[in-house]
Amino acid sequence: MEIRVLRYFLTVVREESITKAAEALHITQPTLSRQMAQMEEAVGVKLFVRGTRKISLTNSGLLLRRRAEEILELVDKTEKELGAQDENIEGIVSVGCGDIGAVQLIPALIQEFHQKYPHVSFDLYTATADHVRERMDRGLTDVGILLEPVTVDKYEFVRLPVREQWVVAMHPDAPLAAKEAVTAKDLIGLPLIMPHRISVQSRIANWFGDDYGKLQVLFTSNLPSNSSVMVYNRLAYSLIVKGSVSFWDETKITCRPLSPELYATSVIAWKRQQPFGAAAEKFIEYVKEYFKKSE
Repeated sequence: MEIRVLRYFLTVVREESITKAAEALHITQPTLSRQMAQMEEAVGVKLFVRGTRKISLTNSGLLLRRRAEEILELVDKTEKELGAQDENIEGIVSVGCGDIGAVQLIPALIQEFHQKYPHVSFDLYTATADHVRERMDRGLTDVGILLEPVTVDKYEFVRLPVREQWVVAMHPDAPLAAKEAVTAKDLIGLPLIMPHRISVQSRIANWFGDDYGKLQVLFTSNLPSNSSVMVYNRLAYSLIVKGSVSFWDETKITCRPLSPELYATSVIAWKRQQPFGAAAEKFIEYVKEYFKKSE
């Protein structure tokens, strides 16, 4: 399967029409139709549902679209990395992170690095630690800022000098907002939003102890920005780390710490024995030195 044909395929998906895609690609419609038919024949499955007005994808087509996007992202990233020269480092460093307080350590780091390597730019990708690790394993993300607990046996890492405090986010009018801190007993019987990550759920379950089985979990959510909408509409209380609410409007959503307090740590990590582009190599070296100075 050629890279060129994958680009053709994604153009057809975007335009939802062979004719419009052919115009965008500056090739003839019969040529593009033949390429797509040959692709379906090569993979042995039907990729398109050809309607009267537009083209849509089968389940197999949806899978190919996702994989094609990943493949082309990796190809583009590799081409940029190979073009970088040691004497004038340039390129893109991909950084994955969650909505956590540790991210606030990164602007000063990037500012210093950018002064030394002004031709390097950054691709910031926000997701849970598990998803960021998957992207690191695929070579799509160079460096990840990961909320623990997280398995880092395949990675080199630096533990960041900040602790993430677990809190309960709620509407300011919620009854628990009158308390200075929230206990496990306070949350029994209330609709809750739990983190989507299983390892984090286990950590929270340990904090609740025997009360964990009495909880009413209405949602799980992978990012606090999603759960905040539910909290604002008074649907539930959300368990999140305090760093994720740093810039929220406290007149719309407030939070209270857990009692007894519960904390987590974060790491900045990269895959061990992974070949990186010149820009990412320099950034990783800089990360090591930067946090060594701050110890």
